[in-house]
Amino acid sequence: MRLRLSLLLVALAAFLPLLRAEPLNVGDAAPKLTATTEQGAQLNLGDVYSKGYTLVYFYPKAFTGGCTSQGCSLRDAYEVLTKRGVTVIGVSTDDVDTQRAFKEKNHFPFTLIADTDKKVMRAFGQSGIYSASRQAFLVDQSGKIVWRDLQGHTKDQADQVLAALDKLGGK
Repeated sequence: MRLRLSLLLVALAAFLPLLRAEPLNVGDAAPKLTATTEQGAQLNLGDVYSKGYTLVYFYPKAFTGGCTSQGCSLRDAYEVLTKRGVTVIGVSTDDVDTQRAFKEKNHFPFTLIADTDKKVMRAFGQSGIYSASRQAFLVDQSGKIVWRDLQGHTKDQADQVLAALDKLGGK
């Protein structure tokens, strides 16, 4: 009985930090790690940050209503965002094939990350056990988070990012 209780406590201790994870704050350094894209290629986020603004947005599951609306908002404003120096990267725990199909079906011009091991989620302070929480982080060229959206915007995600850029004085 004691052994079972000890094992349960060890398992619980390992699990609790996931429940208490806090999203990164404005001013924090954005995680510089490598992740797998919808094409199965490796993408170094630190390299992307150095090119200008990077929007890393998280969504729970491809092909669901809110996630599709969020992605389509960014797709529809993609030209404006890129003219303002923003690289868009979407992240969910969906696998490579699902991410590729989601991107193709919705004609997303930006990269999607297949975060099946949840390392990107955890690095950004996400506590989801099964899927990502809908959040977005804008990272500047220095690799610092300059804006975040923890409200889970969907169809107006691009408007939120553009308003943030206006406040930041970005192009």
